Amino acid sequence: MESTQHLTNGLAPARRPRAQRERAIVTRASAQARASAPERRALGLGWFSVGLGLAQLVAPRRVAQLIGIDDDESTCLTMRALGVRELVCGVGLLSETRPAGWAWARFAGDVMDMALLGYAWQRATPPAERALSIAGSVLGVAVVDAQTALALEREGAAPHAEGVRVRQGITIRRSPDDVYAFFRRLENLPTFMHHLQSVVEYGGRSRWRVNGPVGTSVEWDAEIIEDQPGRRIAWRSLPGADVPNQGRVDFRPGPGGLDTEVIVELRYDPPVGAVGVTLAKLFGREPSQEVSADLRRLKQVLETGEVMQSDASIHRGMHPARPSALSAKVSERKVSR
Repeated sequence: MESTQHLTNGLAPARRPRAQRERAIVTRASAQARASAPERRALGLGWFSVGLGLAQLVAPRRVAQLIGIDDDESTCLTMRALGVRELVCGVGLLSETRPAGWAWARFAGDVMDMALLGYAWQRATPPAERALSIAGSVLGVAVVDAQTALALEREGAAPHAEGVRVRQGITIRRSPDDVYAFFRRLENLPTFMHHLQSVVEYGGRSRWRVNGPVGTSVEWDAEIIEDQPGRRIAWRSLPGADVPNQGRVDFRPGPGGLDTEVIVELRYDPPVGAVGVTLAKLFGREPSQEVSADLRRLKQVLETGEVMQSDASIHRGMHPARPSALSAKVSERKVSR
């Protein structure tokens, strides 16, 4: 049986709501997780560091010759030391632990390399064209390192080992400005986020209250770290939160500017770590399902001005209309047999 919940938030329903096109990319913070562009770039820099470091350790004379400096014993010793530095930075970036810090370490190494090159070229200067090419390469890598570090810091992109990452998307028949304006009023979020009780803004910050386990509630304070009207909004919890978390929403215009592709990225540490995530999946509260349902409700609110709720969305946890993840897997196995 269907029930309708009307929302009085001043939004006019879209004239021609159409079937939703939903894209869900849900991952845990692991090697298989889909990374953001800065994170992918950081991983690329990590492999670059590992390759360069191995070359400097295995063939220091050859590397010295390639960059136009003397290949004496002193240079080989220095080159091997730089190789160790590159390997450490590379492994740090590939481990995805505090990647912004490792990217800044690479940038500091680039500055050191420029200084060492300048010192070495005072004794034996390579042809001008070759020197410019080498210096330009080092400078270009330094720029990429700095841009990557800054982008990672803006994202707060330091995934926690036991954390959860969710990335979901949906297309809504409203303009990016409309969707952003609705989302930017944080008090609107509980109208479509089922687990969220309230969001109260105060002094540039906000207090969030969500449904916790066994009828409890959890609260934390958050701050907005990026705000681009009509394009993006990002936030993160303040230090000391019971559930450390961060999120970002991108609003991408569709063809003709009539549609908006809403991309939501969330990261958080469950109160009981990976065990909590596993239990949540067994009892029908897998994070990806929660966010996917929230986005469908957001689409309904913005396109029709109301939320259509079925039995599966009214009842929490396991229910005939929404079996647990474990039950679904068992049923799937029976069918396959």
